[in-house]
Amino acid sequence: MRALLTTYSLQELRHHPWRNAAAVVAVMLGVALALAVHLINASALAEFASAVSAVNGQPDRELRARQGLMDDRWLEKVHNQVAVAHASPVLSLRTYANASDTKRVPVELLGVDALSVAAVSPALMPVPSKTAGRMDLFAPDAVFLNATARQTLGPDSTEIEVQSGLNWRRLRVAGTVNAPGAPLLVMDIAAAQALMDRVGSISRIDLRLAPGSDADAMVAALGLPPDIVAQRPAQAGEQASNLSRAYRVNLTVLALVALFTGAFLVFSVLSLSVARRQQQFALLGVLGLSAPERLRLVLAESALLGLLGSALGVALGTGLAALALSVLGGDLGGGYFSGEAPPLQWSSGAAVLYGGLGVVASVIGGWWPARATAQIAPALALKGLGGGQAGSPRSHAVALGLMVLAVGLAWAPPIAGIPLAAYFAVGLLLVGGIAALPLAVGALLNRVAPLVARHALPQLAVERSRRLRETAAVATSGVVASLALSVALTVMVASFRDSVTQWLDGVLPAQLYVRAGASSGEGNTLPDSFVQAVSEVAGVQSVSPLRATEFLMRDDRAPVTLLARSLEQPDGSHAGQRLPLVKGPATLPVHKKGEFIVPVYVSEAMVDLHGAQEGHDLPALATAFGEPAANTRFFVVGVWRDYARQHGSVVIDRADYLRLSGDPRINDLALHLEPSANEPQVQTAIRALAASMGAEDLIELASVSEIRATSLRIFDRSFAVTYWLQAVAIGIGLFGVAASFSAQVLARRREFGLLAHLGLTRRQILSVVALEGLAWTALGALAGLALGLAVSVVLVHVVNPQSFHWTMDLALPWMRLLALCFAVILAGTATAWLAGRAAAGRDAVQAVKEDW
Repeated sequence: MRALLTTYSLQELRHHPWRNAAAVVAVMLGVALALAVHLINASALAEFASAVSAVNGQPDRELRARQGLMDDRWLEKVHNQVAVAHASPVLSLRTYANASDTKRVPVELLGVDALSVAAVSPALMPVPSKTAGRMDLFAPDAVFLNATARQTLGPDSTEIEVQSGLNWRRLRVAGTVNAPGAPLLVMDIAAAQALMDRVGSISRIDLRLAPGSDADAMVAALGLPPDIVAQRPAQAGEQASNLSRAYRVNLTVLALVALFTGAFLVFSVLSLSVARRQQQFALLGVLGLSAPERLRLVLAESALLGLLGSALGVALGTGLAALALSVLGGDLGGGYFSGEAPPLQWSSGAAVLYGGLGVVASVIGGWWPARATAQIAPALALKGLGGGQAGSPRSHAVALGLMVLAVGLAWAPPIAGIPLAAYFAVGLLLVGGIAALPLAVGALLNRVAPLVARHALPQLAVERSRRLRETAAVATSGVVASLALSVALTVMVASFRDSVTQWLDGVLPAQLYVRAGASSGEGNTLPDSFVQAVSEVAGVQSVSPLRATEFLMRDDRAPVTLLARSLEQPDGSHAGQRLPLVKGPATLPVHKKGEFIVPVYVSEAMVDLHGAQEGHDLPALATAFGEPAANTRFFVVGVWRDYARQHGSVVIDRADYLRLSGDPRINDLALHLEPSANEPQVQTAIRALAASMGAEDLIELASVSEIRATSLRIFDRSFAVTYWLQAVAIGIGLFGVAASFSAQVLARRREFGLLAHLGLTRRQILSVVALEGLAWTALGALAGLALGLAVSVVLVHVVNPQSFHWTMDLALPWMRLLALCFAVILAGTATAWLAGRAAAGRDAVQAVKEDW
């Protein structure tokens, strides 16, 4: 019996390939996308962890400054500790390099001590070439390249140039280092300090302790000040992983959208298949097939659909992951990982997991049709009586309850930094909304019916849809799910893009911007002589310098960016940068005698990640400046929207920053032009000025319109995967509409024969079918649009702030949304008409005879 039933299921699937193809394709794409995103993320993280491990080595502790660089005199204090076996100083700076026949490329320059680095970080130990001298390990002009740098700068290059400020410094390629990852240049630490004008400064000290020593006791013995921190070596990798975690989780959830849609398409396909084969199941029941066996038969068919889709999805997902890694890199455009594209690391466990999810989704989709099959009365169904459940009313309390529960979950706090409750809310909202479709369909058609009462064909189409609204809900469930998710993604991306555009208008008040390459943080900066010369260029009204550096507020969080720029004070005392505030400005408190109050502005991420609050002090900022900030209160005047720094940023007036840090370096210049100035002429004059200093190719000069265009291009690249997922979801939904209507219309051949006997022409029958398709898909489009807008509210106002710690304004791109709905309605109507042509073309007499 089991073999017979298996054969029956296989024959059923084989004889209706196009109808079942919609469900198979949906499951396949869902599994493929989810597996591809997992493999890409796993490959990128593994490559990043390998590079971090090789570059940082395996020290027991790392000493580094909370903000900027640390004094290299700490090295002597560390060496005096008995518990320290090896201490390796490192200077790490971002800059640019080029060779004679290559363009400049971003690189990381590392200064190391060749006498100690091998004991802590063997991969950073320079390996001299055969032609190098014995003292090239310490030579001021010798540099050693890793494999990626050699490939990028030319394998045969014997000399390269490295940017230092606004100057090129020529260095000899004296050998290699074995560190993997992004382009890396290694040289003697004293040479690197002199080259980059960082004499007396280092980035960190890597410590290897003597056997049996206690790391915490050693750190306590050092008596570190608040501005120096001792970290575990794994924390840097953990910070990077946590920084990209929300992006990876959101991509995975979006990839499962297709799988979610696939479950509804399996439900739709099998529901229609069960309805069409009702008498076959009834005959099997009369012949002795029990209700549980009929249930298992339909579940077996759904499992076969899921198994086929999952097998194809695993193969497709592996190919997509390999392609994406080579084209987009390991971050899919997110910008979290740099360097060469990592190799694909295939995981059989992940393949089994996501393949199993595909089968589970398919079985879940087939559960309700299987229950309907088990509940039929075989004797009555054989006579065409009592078997149909499509038109029978049912309670919608559960569906409405799911939607109410979704509203409650939507505002729950995140779990471990991930908006898991909000994701469940989205799922419950979709399931509840689709389950309540018959209720909405009945309510709408009850209002439409009186309007078409005097028109025979529209009345026939509306009445049939109204009486069989359960069937209409089944047929359109797949398209409602896919359209709702596509609408939600469209609104979310449009809202984010619109908010980013408005944000750029606020943070880019000047007409021109100048920076040194790789100028963020402790890399290259603009010299004072250049800044002064630019301020004297004809047409430049004023210059606003910016200093950007990083400081570590918490060991378990990524560093926060500290921005020092001229600001408009809360009392309006002087003009400066006006930030796009979402809270504030608050009134400064009255300071006590001998106390300084420094107003600062924090980004939204600082509120979520570090507990900063408008109208309160931010004492952790004092650790960035050390002793000079002993009598200083940092008061949070306002909270601003910052889309450029997900990990958080703090803005301080440059005058306060100079007083506390004594750091006059400048990363960027904002140039405010005179009203009568000619912008192209000013740009030409500044480039000529840079050329006179030998730095024509070392500055980056851009207008505000160019920066806006570049930023939006990066935005679009980051969301390229989202756009593709939208297209996939819509394609699956339209494919489901085609399969559902084809199955429904072909199953109504006897009905069409009866209509022909009653006098309806073939054209009129096709009109009825097309009108039914129009009614059903229009209702499905309205339901999908309504559900999609509800889901978009959760995505914009809950998922996005909980995932990335910034808010955005809801924007509704009505033209795109209406185009999506129109495409669904058009496809459903055309599909119903084409399927009706095939069914209505059969012999009407023969069709009616089959009903006797």
